[in-house]
Amino acid sequence: MQEGQQMGKDGRSGEWGDPDRQEMVSYLVELVRKARQASGKLASLSTTVKNQALLAMAEKLEAKTEEVLEANRHDLEAFGHAADKKAMADRLRLTPQRIAEMANGIREVAKLPDPVGSMSSMWTRPNGIRVGRVRVPIGVIGIIYESRPNVTADSVALCLKSGNACVLRGGSEAIRSNTAIAATLSEAAEKAGVPPGAITFIDRPDRELVPLLLQQDRFIDLIIPRGGASLMQLIAEHATIPVVKHDAGVCHVYVDLSADLDMAHAICVNAKVQRPSTCNAMETLLVHQAVARTFLPKLAASLLSAGVEIRGCPKTCQLVPDAKPASEQDYGKEFLDLILAVKVVKHLDEAMDHIAQYGSRHTEAIVTSDYGRAMRFLKEVDASAVLVNASTRLNDGYQFGLGAEIGISTSRIHARGPMGLEELTCSKFVVLGSGQLRT
Repeated sequence: MQEGQQMGKDGRSGEWGDPDRQEMVSYLVELVRKARQASGKLASLSTTVKNQALLAMAEKLEAKTEEVLEANRHDLEAFGHAADKKAMADRLRLTPQRIAEMANGIREVAKLPDPVGSMSSMWTRPNGIRVGRVRVPIGVIGIIYESRPNVTADSVALCLKSGNACVLRGGSEAIRSNTAIAATLSEAAEKAGVPPGAITFIDRPDRELVPLLLQQDRFIDLIIPRGGASLMQLIAEHATIPVVKHDAGVCHVYVDLSADLDMAHAICVNAKVQRPSTCNAMETLLVHQAVARTFLPKLAASLLSAGVEIRGCPKTCQLVPDAKPASEQDYGKEFLDLILAVKVVKHLDEAMDHIAQYGSRHTEAIVTSDYGRAMRFLKEVDASAVLVNASTRLNDGYQFGLGAEIGISTSRIHARGPMGLEELTCSKFVVLGSGQLRT
């Protein structure tokens, strides 16, 4: 241990010579300790109590709409209006409609089947013991996220319904919005019978709290991060807790030579324009050379009229004079804005090779009427969701029928794709015997 450090209450070495750090560690440990204490009681709450709490939370959130909007206005004002912040500001901004959608999302979670206690199978062994698997909460889930205040409501609802306590750490740019939402939901939940600490929000913006949070493995069972490359790097460097990543969304749409071009046009416009600041928006368009001359100019006209900046390969620039030449860095970049990289490819294999090289394994789509090529794309492209003749924007928990989601996992272990209620549980074995012994 380095000079000036000693072991703190959280079991980690810390610079306790700094009173500010000492106070910060004490603040965080107290929060996560309460969350751990709450998790045991929360895991045994009945479905009825959880559903009543969720409905009360939705009602309270709608009742507090003006207070939440006022907090959000302060966040937006502090965030600024620079052109390069436009996409992030859209993710940060709340409206009465978005708050209503958050409340409705909570209500939808209340309608979903409770996964806790469900038993997928039970079998009898030759010695007579009966063995089964039952779904149980993970415990305490730490969620670290940026920008979007709706993540607070979605995360709280899903964790509560799945019997997990949650520790939320939103970005400093949304500190007022998230604090208002979390306080509203926590108050309503506790009045409905949810134990205090089950909904824990870190209401300090200090960046030093994130590395400290990532090392609270005595109290937190899983970390779910939602953010950009810098957050993921921080997670990789500091986490001593298992992590399920919600990583960058470098999503592609490949328009095959047999595509219905009217369908492809509608899909591409939706995938890029409907809400470009989301992780499942299309960032790169790949077009088969056989249809590029017919397809690209018409599509480009629609995209340009919607304010999309097109960055294309040399062939694309020939077909679309308003396109800018794409750099190597444009392929594989998550723009989160009205910017699109475009490349004309020779065949399906080149498209899949491009996706393998530049994609983030988030969401990939093909538009084709050829069954064989569609099946190859589904089988060979590696992503959390692979779509045929559908917009990448559909990779979403609600759209898949899971209710609100806590994120779209790009990890391979435990959960992949939209994480709904079942993905927030694990299983344990239960054994029913009548005195059996091992011989």
